[in-house]
Amino acid sequence: VLVALVPSLCVAVFFFGLRALIATAISVAACEVFEWGYRKLLHKTNTNGDLSAAVTGVLLAFVCPVTLPYWMLIIGDFFAIVVVKQLFGGIGQNFMNPALAGRCFLLIAFAGLMTNFPSVDAVSTATPLAVLKNGGTQSLSDMFFGFTSGTIGEVSALLLLAGGIYLLVKKVITWEIPVIYIGVFAVFMILFGGHGFDVNYVLCEICGGGLMLGAFFMA
Repeated sequence: VLVALVPSLCVAVFFFGLRALIATAISVAACEVFEWGYRKLLHKTNTNGDLSAAVTGVLLAFVCPVTLPYWMLIIGDFFAIVVVKQLFGGIGQNFMNPALAGRCFLLIAFAGLMTNFPSVDAVSTATPLAVLKNGGTQSLSDMFFGFTSGTIGEVSALLLLAGGIYLLVKKVITWEIPVIYIGVFAVFMILFGGHGFDVNYVLCEICGGGLMLGAFFMA
């Protein structure tokens, strides 16, 4: 999973600068420390070696804006690892994806900064989906390749898709969940998106908002 996320991290660094890499590294380190500290305190076996905390660290960084202060990201890491993952029994026992839970917590606690999305030219702007919602248009190619505003790891649908295909080839995941996840979303966009059977609109929606990240790496 970590290998599959590397292409998206590379494009994030290319578009957003070194801060994207630093934020991801800090998030991974914080998650590993919180997991080690919790299990040490409760005299449980050390589980850092399975790298599941590192995956949570990368995913949480990926669903946050690159401008989010590091200390806020660390608070999200604590909530994800200690509250959502470890207090419910550890890997496989949590009631939802820890990274998504961490994002929800940060969105509630720091709504302003969590919705401040810089574009590739470092100017804060509306996300592509917000533009579409307000009746605007977006370039499908920009959204597919990543030349848009958004969180660290969601901007390039192409590289998220590449990582997902890698997971499928390595048999880490099966095709049913991501395909059904994306397919049902597409059907609902056609029925209730307000644009009917507009292929370009539906594809833009699929390429935005971290849908690929959720489909392949969280669902």
